[in-house]
Amino acid sequence: MELADPIDFGGRAVIVTGGTKGIGAVIAETFLAAGAEVMVCGRTAPATLPASGGRSAAFHATDVRDPTAAAGLVAAAAERFGRLDVLVNNAGGSPDADAATVSPRFVEKVVALNLLAPFYVAQAANLVMREQPEGGAVINIGSVSAHDPQPGTAAYSAAKAGLLGLTRALALEWAPTVRVNHITAGLVRTADAAALYGDDGGAAVAGIVPMGRLAVPADVAHACLWLAGPHAAYINGADLAVHGGGEIPARDLARRAPRLPFSSP
Repeated sequence: MELADPIDFGGRAVIVTGGTKGIGAVIAETFLAAGAEVMVCGRTAPATLPASGGRSAAFHATDVRDPTAAAGLVAAAAERFGRLDVLVNNAGGSPDADAATVSPRFVEKVVALNLLAPFYVAQAANLVMREQPEGGAVINIGSVSAHDPQPGTAAYSAAKAGLLGLTRALALEWAPTVRVNHITAGLVRTADAAALYGDDGGAAVAGIVPMGRLAVPADVAHACLWLAGPHAAYINGADLAVHGGGEIPARDLARRAPRLPFSSP
């Protein structure tokens, strides 16, 4: 039995939405390092594009919340590369907001970016991929918030839960030609997320993760590479958890905490 090379993406084309910074940029660099041609998008061009081995990603200015712009992104990639093999729906995020007072406009924008945009880009990508003998793969980058919402994340958590449901629905409809999978990402150490970690640089947060550290963007990127590759050819409609084991239950943390000596008032 011969095994295909799981990291050889030579001759293949990839789109990474939100691929100009943070996790998306590292995903783009990882596919470039594996030999793929990569297109990234954002609303404005970055100062530098993701690069690896002397090759850089192509850039297409896109607001993925606009279905016409999303279709234009896919058309630009297919025209430039002659094909489209992988779509990584990475664009997303939201600041925390009080659900009791948040504006309808805020909710609409959060849902549009985290749920509607992946749908729009995936629809357009499927039209290209389904005409290729090799088909294609769509990977949606989700969040632990879909499974375990935190205060201040009502709209975001709802949208990410919807993304997981969307993944499973599209996986049913588009197989076997196009596979659709989901990654549940935990806390990832990026410059933009530094404010979430606290003054200790994330040490306290890392202490509640079974792996003992926060994720780094490469952890998510390597998962994308596997899901898009030949060793995952039968993986469809899956939710791959990249969160270091989740969070240690509060009751266990309380049990481990040093007990203060009892003193009467």
